[in-house]
Amino acid sequence: MDERLQKYDDKMSKTKKSLEADLATIRAGRANPHILDKIQVDYYGTPSLLQQVANITVPEPRVIQIQPWEAKMVKEISKAILSSDLGINPNTDGKMIRLILPELTEERRKELVKDVKKRGEAAKVAIRNIRRDANDAFKKLAKADVSEDEVKELEDKIQKMTDKAVKEIDSTVEQKSKEILTV
Repeated sequence: MDERLQKYDDKMSKTKKSLEADLATIRAGRANPHILDKIQVDYYGTPSLLQQVANITVPEPRVIQIQPWEAKMVKEISKAILSSDLGINPNTDGKMIRLILPELTEERRKELVKDVKKRGEAAKVAIRNIRRDANDAFKKLAKADVSEDEVKELEDKIQKMTDKAVKEIDSTVEQKSKEILTV
């Protein structure tokens, strides 16, 4: 691939990966340990990600089990989960925390799908902004020593990359929406 296009391709890939990571944190019908990815716990005065202070497993379809490395972290983890926007009350037995995920209501599922689509739309806007930046850079090349045909070819290639990225984002959003709506 042309090195002039490579950096824009990398930016588009990062945008798609970012969206996928973002969507992984949205809770669908079954337990997914990734919904805890953004939760930080106070570990001896240092904010640390939950996965760094505990073992997270999914023993049943609607249960997430959190086993802290140290027993005294149970309170801190419970507090972090309660203060997060998950809306789940942690059950604690002193050594371990269980998160029992309630069934999503139809209304809540529709809200989540709307949110997913909104995030997908934001990712597509970011992709189009990358295309615009690329086209601006190519127009500057035209003023230098690059032929108009070459610039036109670069613009065509960046358009194809944009179309492909938008299609992949649509596919990702569609998959996540299906996952959320599946009861």
